[in-house]
Amino acid sequence: MKNVCVIGAGPAGLMAAEVLSRAGVAVCLYDAMPSVGRKFLLAGKGGLNLTHSEPADIFASRYGQRRQQIEAIFETFDSGDVRSWASSLGIETFVGSSGRVFPVDMKAAPLLRAWLRRLRHPENGPAVQFQMRHRWTGWSTGEDALSNLHFDMPHGPVQVQADAVVLALGGGSWARLGSNGAWVPWLRDRGVAVAPLLPANCGFDVLGGWSDHFASHFAGQPFKSVAISLTTSQGVQFQRRGEFVATATGVEGSLIYAASHLLRDEIIASGQATFHLDLLPDRSPEWVLAQAAYPRGTRSLSSHLKSRLHIEGIKAALLHETLSKEQMHDPAVLAQTIKALPITLQATRPIDEAISTAGGVLFEAADDHLMLEALPGVFCAGEMLDWEAPTGGYLLTACLASGAKAGQGVLNYLSKK
Repeated sequence: MKNVCVIGAGPAGLMAAEVLSRAGVAVCLYDAMPSVGRKFLLAGKGGLNLTHSEPADIFASRYGQRRQQIEAIFETFDSGDVRSWASSLGIETFVGSSGRVFPVDMKAAPLLRAWLRRLRHPENGPAVQFQMRHRWTGWSTGEDALSNLHFDMPHGPVQVQADAVVLALGGGSWARLGSNGAWVPWLRDRGVAVAPLLPANCGFDVLGGWSDHFASHFAGQPFKSVAISLTTSQGVQFQRRGEFVATATGVEGSLIYAASHLLRDEIIASGQATFHLDLLPDRSPEWVLAQAAYPRGTRSLSSHLKSRLHIEGIKAALLHETLSKEQMHDPAVLAQTIKALPITLQATRPIDEAISTAGGVLFEAADDHLMLEALPGVFCAGEMLDWEAPTGGYLLTACLASGAKAGQGVLNYLSKK
């Protein structure tokens, strides 16, 4: 019986292991952590977003410059297959009002338990063997990438050989859960082209920082029912409604994450990035100006903003953060700022704080089955590959799909050996 080593017990590695085990291949799955799927479980704490129900063409567009490569992966396993797979584990799903797909109970743990139960006790094929607390540290000396895999264990190092290897080690975010990007130099040393890992779906620090008053009173509070827009120096335009959160040093949250790849790349190219915030996206500029200029008599400016424009709390505080006292009392300037308040960012938050990462093993360094050209018999899956996507189910779907693709690739490789 052929023996395959899968390194990394996240969604991509687990899916590769399932495909291989179901085909009768002996799989040993290694991970540095004491238990599997730690990032998967943490990501599901607020409600496990499995995938998205939007049409395939729109779904594929979420992967930007890597759309073509991800579409090829989805030929093996797509968003519809995610729901069918969950159902096969006894986990029924539903489509939320945003189009996102969740388990009915919104939890990650029952799905993971059911998945592990099937991997350890399959109806057909050999059981997957789990080797936890095995931290992969690259290769020992020698040219063969399949016969000298090196692991550190609590009681000392061990060397492993296999007929094929699937690397599913994650990107560089949330290192405490196992994905620390330590594999990058090991693959580069073996001739594999790897793009630098960068934060994706991340927060940002504002230029110059918030004032002490704003940071101490409003950090952690959300901007609700707002819209942001930006145009990069390359002419790329972005506009979307939603909400985000002020932090002690800047901004984060779903609306910021949606634009984070553009903001990050603009900071890399130009040293900073600016987006404009519309505090009242449901109101026209003319209406806002009329309300701002409406005579307020003896009322304070704060009362006027609240009664005429329904602006208070963090929105009012941001206006005071942005405008001088004189500008706040100029209806034209106030109205213009309400509709297009500039926020300039100077840096991404550290990569370990990011939800996911961009960069990784270039698709051009692998064949159509995700096998590395420089290392025959070694496959890559998940966030190790050079792609990124927004939150909303796209990350997990591509991880599961690439794991299935790599598993199929291993089967194809073994059939020809």
